[in-house]
Amino acid sequence: MHQDTPENTEDAAPAGTQTLLRGLGVVQAVANGAHDLKDIARLLGTTRSTTHRLASCLVAQRYLRVVPQVGYLLGPKLIELGFQAREELPLTTLALPYLDALSALTGDTIHLAIREGDEVLYLHKTPGRHGPEMRSRVGHRMPLARTGIGKALMLDDSPQAWQRLYEVSVPAGEPGQFRPLHTEQTWAQFQQRMLEYAAGGYAFDLEDNEPSIRCVAAPVRDASKAIVAAISIASTVPYMPLEKMAELIPQVKDATARLSAELGMKL
Repeated sequence: MHQDTPENTEDAAPAGTQTLLRGLGVVQAVANGAHDLKDIARLLGTTRSTTHRLASCLVAQRYLRVVPQVGYLLGPKLIELGFQAREELPLTTLALPYLDALSALTGDTIHLAIREGDEVLYLHKTPGRHGPEMRSRVGHRMPLARTGIGKALMLDDSPQAWQRLYEVSVPAGEPGQFRPLHTEQTWAQFQQRMLEYAAGGYAFDLEDNEPSIRCVAAPVRDASKAIVAAISIASTVPYMPLEKMAELIPQVKDATARLSAELGMKL
């Protein structure tokens, strides 16, 4: 394959909005797997010479690169811009429209949280419009395995990691003696729940952390499909029967899928 030369490509390329859109189309075509001029031109409906000029401009500006025996690939400039875009728009700001939509739809308490070690760190809370106020707050931390939103953050972990988190303990009494955090269910019961949640892409809190509090949660993923956050819908038992929890699963999963798409994950 002939490697484009960047010299004087700006003078050769057509000017105007159509050129901008075509240039963006070239980048998208490469992102979709087109690696040579023939395939890119076919996807854009442009001539080979026009496609060559556009691609050359993009190579010169580092939006594309040419690799021998491979063809066109996305360039380092896009990596730089991607990291910059992620840093300039904090997760909470990006998530807010989806959190507000869930709040308006359900009237329940909405949380956004991330994982820090073995704990959940709450980044955002929209209080519910019915039932008593929950003790969760922005900046509050809880053990992962105790909360629905924490379980959502654990979905990609191995069963061995689940067991370790289940068995997280706190000092009680003499040094070396520990009191398990989980007393309401056995490890076998907890593992069975986690297997079901991992298969379904959601998680429940069935009063595991706080009496009378239930929630439905789902993970948020980035471009690498790694779990980077989670969203939950929570309320008290009278407002969160099991039937409602089942109905909320697709709603919270839709919100997290949309937020994941904002972070670069392909749906």
